[in-house]
Amino acid sequence: MLRFFEYDEPVFRPPAEADSLIVQATIGCSHNLCGFCGMYRTKRFRIRPPAELLAEIASVPLWRRESVQRIFIGDGDGLIYPQGDLVMLLDVLAATFPKLARVAAYASPNSLNTKSGVELQQLRERKLRLLYFGLESGDEETLRSARKGFTAEAMLDQCRMAHQAGMKLSVTAILGLAGKARTAEHAGATAEWISLLSPRYFSLLTLMRGGNDDYLHSIRALTNGEILEEALNVVKSLNPRGTILRSDHVSNLLHLSGTYPKDRRAIILQAEAALEEGRRHSNWFHRVPDELPEWY
Repeated sequence: MLRFFEYDEPVFRPPAEADSLIVQATIGCSHNLCGFCGMYRTKRFRIRPPAELLAEIASVPLWRRESVQRIFIGDGDGLIYPQGDLVMLLDVLAATFPKLARVAAYASPNSLNTKSGVELQQLRERKLRLLYFGLESGDEETLRSARKGFTAEAMLDQCRMAHQAGMKLSVTAILGLAGKARTAEHAGATAEWISLLSPRYFSLLTLMRGGNDDYLHSIRALTNGEILEEALNVVKSLNPRGTILRSDHVSNLLHLSGTYPKDRRAIILQAEAALEEGRRHSNWFHRVPDELPEWY
């Protein structure tokens, strides 16, 4: 991550943004009520004044500006930045960094609700072309229990609008989110949702410990083996077109990579092999993961 600015820590960004310059346009998350997520519990959400951001951008030395090719607008919900100010910010970024190729941001259901299709097109024309969207689950009951705040159907409509505006979407879902009670429903409904949308990218994460103890106590957590079984159920049920699957986050027990539908069979075989290997180690297979990072 390129560092020119003083950040309000902790700072989170998708793995693919490791080499990006982060412009912290907002602090925290506009929703910040999801029971499973402890990422922004130490922050009160606020939108930073444009003047602060412009001063930071202007402070980047001239000789370093050509090294910036990608920018990520943070914190947890950069897309919620007011449209007029966001358009101005993107114009300034393009003018300041001559080799800027692409801007990305987290997009929540809250923030997509603030944008029209025409407004998203305006942003795309200014190089904001990739939105990271946390679906978490396609199962309505799981979403309610997790306090996501939106239905799967509403989120599908929002993401279809973003697609129609020419945006690329990177959608995430969380293995283990439903616990034992609805693992089958969670896996099946999530795979169906992704298949209906066919986002450019789909990433599997795994439920981790970190500021979410109340949520973890509200479910019967999956064992290592059950997490592998849920992952297999997802990849077997997936049928999107032209979607790149990634399961390579630090939280994941099983790392998968490939494109649907081309690599579908190979991905399923890899997941099946991992499950078979896991069953050979009974103590590990039946243990609930407990040595998890505090932050992710």
